[in-house]
Amino acid sequence: MKDKLIIFDTTLRDGEQSPGASMTREEKVRIAKQLERMRVDVIEAGFPAASNGDFESVKAVADMVKDSTVCGLARALERDIDRAGEALKGANSGRIHTFIATSPIHMEKKLRMSPDQVIEQAVNAVKWARKYTDNVEFSPEDAGRSELDFLCRVLEAVIAAGATTLNIPDTVGYNMPEQFGTLIRNLRERIPNSDKVIFSVHCHNDLGLAVANSLSAVINGARQVECTINGLGERAGNASLEEIVMAVRTRQDIFMCETGIDATQILPASRLVSSVTGFAVQPNKAIVGANAFAHESGIHQDGVLKNRETYEIMRAEDVGWSANKMVLGKHSGRNAFRSRLVELGIQLESEDALNAAFARFKELADKKHEIFDEDLHALVSDETANEDEHFKLVSLKVCSETGETPHANIVLAENGKEKQANADGGGPVDATFKSIEQIINSGAELQLYSVNNITSGTDAQGEVTVRLSKGGRIVNGQGADTDIVVASAKAYIHALNKLHSKLERAHPQV
Repeated sequence: MKDKLIIFDTTLRDGEQSPGASMTREEKVRIAKQLERMRVDVIEAGFPAASNGDFESVKAVADMVKDSTVCGLARALERDIDRAGEALKGANSGRIHTFIATSPIHMEKKLRMSPDQVIEQAVNAVKWARKYTDNVEFSPEDAGRSELDFLCRVLEAVIAAGATTLNIPDTVGYNMPEQFGTLIRNLRERIPNSDKVIFSVHCHNDLGLAVANSLSAVINGARQVECTINGLGERAGNASLEEIVMAVRTRQDIFMCETGIDATQILPASRLVSSVTGFAVQPNKAIVGANAFAHESGIHQDGVLKNRETYEIMRAEDVGWSANKMVLGKHSGRNAFRSRLVELGIQLESEDALNAAFARFKELADKKHEIFDEDLHALVSDETANEDEHFKLVSLKVCSETGETPHANIVLAENGKEKQANADGGGPVDATFKSIEQIINSGAELQLYSVNNITSGTDAQGEVTVRLSKGGRIVNGQGADTDIVVASAKAYIHALNKLHSKLERAHPQV
């Protein structure tokens, strides 16, 4: 029997720290449900002490999830740990994850604490967390740049205090694979009571080595990997869950462990996280990118036709790509629509939600001849984005002609009251955004405008991502439509709704 490799997903916590990726409670619950369907072992739902909103989100996930362990992050402070313990009360299986920095630069410059003070606080934090649960994880922040002797002292002390998982983070993505694997092996060999805990790793991708470092650690005895869907996370992101899982599964000749992940749920999870956060998946992204199983070279195509394994080391179907896509159209009925959503792992909360999504499906079917799986994902995400809107698009008219200044006329509803505005711009999208701002006057700065086609063909839906910044807050908005200008307006309004509705979150490491 091979060891179990625990998959610890931190999309809802560390992934949310990506600029603009902040999620509502309902969005976190949707993603958590998908992670549970994928049989993720541990879901880190958030940082309860960061804000009341984050507390409520962790509590909602803890109350809803039954099969996965739900984890809350806490600094090595009693008030943080109390908050996490309270949020996790309803969990079938709960874990508190507490941390404190251990590298010389962090202790001196950030914490302004001596090494002995850091050890004392780490031990007290673990003991305090044990009041709420026996499942306590401890992380020495910036372990990759910590002194080995001191790291061993800290970890030995927290094991004695009752920690059950030791997570070794490469917080700034500084390590090389061989170096990081050797660190894990040395810690396991040098710490006298290391056999009493599971060693975990949490690697950042600043040098593009998060997955490589994580896998090196697994080869050297780590039995938990902290990762995120699509590699989401602050700065360059985290180790990508889909890459970790499929690397271990594909190379069982190397890894003395295996995961319990249902890999067929990987693609639905990737698409859900992308739609909720507004972070598009690059086409050449391993496992979940649109080109991950595409073959352009004639030599490759010939080989795959003769024997798939000549150029494919995995089956697309194994990670959720459909080998037999059902194409829907305007004559498709409600049952066919509902059945396809179920097959895609899309669950709507109520019959009313299904009816609304079906109505939007019929509208889309009048605009384009064939509706693909990707269209359905975008349609349901667009429907969810429209819930509880403060601002809503009523109508849009845009004139764009060679030699003439583009002009937009827009009607928005603000809390149900319609308002109209006109504006000229450098192009139809610019005119549209300016007309929106004439009504809302948000004062937000446009940081990103990105367009992706959802499917192929000239009648394909365009998916637009807009990133807005205001007062230090950054949000992403997303919209999809066969008319790219309408999609742009939807995305801009979606971002404005987020700015209007969301409370600012404290950064977990401030």
